[in-house]
Amino acid sequence: MIIYAALLRGIMPMNPNMKGEKLKETFESLGFKNVSTVIASGNVVFTSASKDTKKMEAEIEKAFIKKLGFASTTIIRSFDELKEFVGRSPFKGIKDEKPNYLIVTFFKNRQKEIAQVLNLDDTKTANFMSSIEKTHGKEITTRTWKTVHRILKRMESIG
Repeated sequence: MIIYAALLRGIMPMNPNMKGEKLKETFESLGFKNVSTVIASGNVVFTSASKDTKKMEAEIEKAFIKKLGFASTTIIRSFDELKEFVGRSPFKGIKDEKPNYLIVTFFKNRQKEIAQVLNLDDTKTANFMSSIEKTHGKEITTRTWKTVHRILKRMESIG
């Protein structure tokens, strides 16, 4: 079995159909194993024998519409992919503290990520997501560096 993380775009815990237990149930209904959520921002860790991440992404997206009534872009990374990315230390030497805000944007149709350091003291920073979307479209999702580490830690606990 391969350990995966599904990074879901636009999950808002205020919506009862986007809560962790609903997401978990949906993943389990698709046959995924060892399903758990990581914080309330749309991160689901699971195992599967499948190596076809594009097919899994499509199945998950269809299930959200059918079972939970909302659409969400799903981006899947394997444990090995995420571990390799973190191991490259894209923020080497940069402290993850104010005014720095370390984020990673994941792309659906390209196996790549962009690591960015935002300066929270800069008022232009507030529009970073709309700027990323203008350049790269909406099939992306962004996580803080701390969240990426939390996801990786949960993945490690499955292995």
